[in-house]
Amino acid sequence: MDVLIFIEQLKKVSGDFFTGVPDSLLKPLCNYLMDHYSISNKHIIVANEGNAAAIAAGYHMATGKVPCVYLQNSGLGNLINPVTSLLNNKVYGIPCVFIIGWRGEPGVPDEPQHIFQGENTLDILKTVDIDYMIFDKNTTESKVEEKMAEFQYLLKAGKSVAFVMKKDALSYNKKVVYENKYATSREEIIHIITDAAKEDIVVSTTGKTSRELFEIREQKGQPHNHDFLTVGSMGHSSSIALGIALNKPRTRVWCIDGDGSALMHLGSMAVIGGQSPNNFIHIVINNEAHESVGGQPTVAKSINFKQIALGCGYNEAHCAETINDFKNVLSEVEEKKGPIFIEIKSAIGSRGNLGRPTKTPTENKQAFMKFLAECNA
Repeated sequence: MDVLIFIEQLKKVSGDFFTGVPDSLLKPLCNYLMDHYSISNKHIIVANEGNAAAIAAGYHMATGKVPCVYLQNSGLGNLINPVTSLLNNKVYGIPCVFIIGWRGEPGVPDEPQHIFQGENTLDILKTVDIDYMIFDKNTTESKVEEKMAEFQYLLKAGKSVAFVMKKDALSYNKKVVYENKYATSREEIIHIITDAAKEDIVVSTTGKTSRELFEIREQKGQPHNHDFLTVGSMGHSSSIALGIALNKPRTRVWCIDGDGSALMHLGSMAVIGGQSPNNFIHIVINNEAHESVGGQPTVAKSINFKQIALGCGYNEAHCAETINDFKNVLSEVEEKKGPIFIEIKSAIGSRGNLGRPTKTPTENKQAFMKFLAECNA
């Protein structure tokens, strides 16, 4: 269905406000929102899905209108707390329309991190008392209109509803191009990090970062056992790295993070600073975008990660805008004690032929744990 038709149907039950975390299956919707509203008081791209639900609650209380929140189903975990303890009609009874990309739909091949979530998406919605409509490319406008009448009754009763979107459920005929002013590719940055890290432990964030790290090891003929590829669980790579660093204090641990990931659970930086592991290097590759799901902007363009890191208690923090600056920073911190924070600016984009890890998550974990067991032995 054309996203314009879907939006017209949504207007029958909701106000003119959208907030959420971008998703690849919802790219037509995300592109439409960026094309028509950009980032404004009608459209906010947030740090995490719970953040979106809370903003939506504020919108409803201020206007009396029903907000729309969009997300990938992997974000349901972040969403459940405000859904059950804020929005639910046994608490405040704040209505909301959720638009959810269904990754890992049963019977549809997908990446391993989406399989369990995909199998349980509908059951999760039932458990938290959210009625839903499954939406695919053959869904007709009349079917949507019919469901909207049911949804309208539920929303008036202070309940939330959801559209669960299969792949290609929506279309949008206008292409939106996302870019920034930086020239250095993320893959080039990761090449340099692997050179600097040598035999150290590396934890990489979800999405294209881990895919590029895997391929770089292949290109260099290096083993993968030094690396933990966080294929899911967006926003938690730095916490995984912290748990390792505290228990392998004689080996340096590098966390390769992204701006969207770091923002999703920014409080992790405060915990890292509080624990103050002297073997920890936290690198945020900042392209100011949710690139792995389409390139939509994050708020990273307007914040100062360096000041945040220092305020959280990191031993020192740096920001590099060019590849030469980044190399100089790495040389400067080589013998220094952590936790050390480094932000490096990056272009949006990746190779068209970028592959995916050929090792399963379980194989990655087993090889990685064997390597960890040998560290400091």
